[in-house]
Amino acid sequence: MKLVYGLIGEKLQHSLSPKIHSYIHKSLGIDGKYELFELPLHRLGSFIQELKHRNISGANVTVPFKIEVIKHLNDLSHEAKKLGSVNTICFGDSLMGYNTDYYGFGALLGRHDINVIGKSAVVLGTGGSARSTVHYLLDNGVEEIFVVSRNPESVSSELRLNSIKIISYKDISQLGSKELIINCTPSGMYPSIDSTPIDEDVLSDFKTAVDLIYNPTETVFLKAAKKHGLKTANGLYMLVAQAAASYRFWNNIEISHDTTEDIYTKLYKF
Repeated sequence: MKLVYGLIGEKLQHSLSPKIHSYIHKSLGIDGKYELFELPLHRLGSFIQELKHRNISGANVTVPFKIEVIKHLNDLSHEAKKLGSVNTICFGDSLMGYNTDYYGFGALLGRHDINVIGKSAVVLGTGGSARSTVHYLLDNGVEEIFVVSRNPESVSSELRLNSIKIISYKDISQLGSKELIINCTPSGMYPSIDSTPIDEDVLSDFKTAVDLIYNPTETVFLKAAKKHGLKTANGLYMLVAQAAASYRFWNNIEISHDTTEDIYTKLYKF
């Protein structure tokens, strides 16, 4: 019987996930398909129950549901509890939430040879991806983190840690020279490809810019960063790595680095 997996999100026309998982299925010899489940927020809880009754093999979750989905699950992994964010669901007797974004972000940094030890980082956004990013940085030796929010007073407890400073967007220009800036917002993502989360002039204070967006492969944010001489990386490798990590929970399979790299290389030409 063909195994069914899928992605739950609000706007998914741009998603490369079906192509990624098709490559994974071929490499692992899995008879499966990967569907896109596009729905509004008010349908999230009932739809997850529908998937459970359909005996779906596993699902990923993307913006803007990574935090909201938690209330509809029975339990969370240690990582998901720590981050307060879920991007992978296992369907069984109970609904279990996991987070592979943490692993995927680390793989992205490794792939692009971005060292964070002893560095200062500015993280744009406070959603599920930002939480994974911040905790990975904290766990891997970053010296200081500034989390940027449009509403600093409303930032959740998962990001209100002693080592993190919460600031507004107007405060970025006052920070001075920092090593790393990471866009964890959807600003600039297809189809709104002309938008950017910050003013271009701010980027001259940084050395490296990472955008978790992968479509387009070079956002306005990254184009501006290159213009100012920054090292840049987009989110495509993170997307592939977190997708591969999902099979650890769905099928108890570890996908090799070589397979992940091969899929990334094929996709980068899209």
